[in-house]
Amino acid sequence: MAEHVALYAGSFDPPTLGHLDVINRARRLFDRIVVGIGENPDKSHMLPPADRLSLMQGVVDDLLTQTPAGAPVDVQAYGGLTVDFARSIGAAALLRGIRNVTDLASECQLAIANRQVADIESVFVITDEKYGFTSSSLIRQIVELGGDVEKLADIVPAAVLQHLRGAQA
Repeated sequence: MAEHVALYAGSFDPPTLGHLDVINRARRLFDRIVVGIGENPDKSHMLPPADRLSLMQGVVDDLLTQTPAGAPVDVQAYGGLTVDFARSIGAAALLRGIRNVTDLASECQLAIANRQVADIESVFVITDEKYGFTSSSLIRQIVELGGDVEKLADIVPAAVLQHLRGAQA
């Protein structure tokens, strides 16, 4: 029987507790999760790719230590189209986190396009309600505009918070 691999792709700039929540929930659904850290040319990034990869690897390692039950999770950087990377790792599905109704509308459009163009399915996992309005974009804005990063302690992992403190210093 083939291994069921899900690709959870994003820029993860920075990783949030909402991202980890989606990963952990998906670990019960798939045989393996690959977190793919990609480059989106339409987004400006606060953290360089190497920092995003290192931070995500660290917080995923912590997650796997805290909750050992469930599928293994690999963290990898990739370039190019997400669907090409998905094919290269043998992904059966693209994993997408849904926070709210707005996410659902845009993710449905993308899922239909990915199915028609690349013949890959998307699986939506709804995050815990406490992360319903957590967004990496909002976190970047707070950090870049000199907001109080300590207020982010409930929505980013401790290692990310520490990194953000250093980015603001």
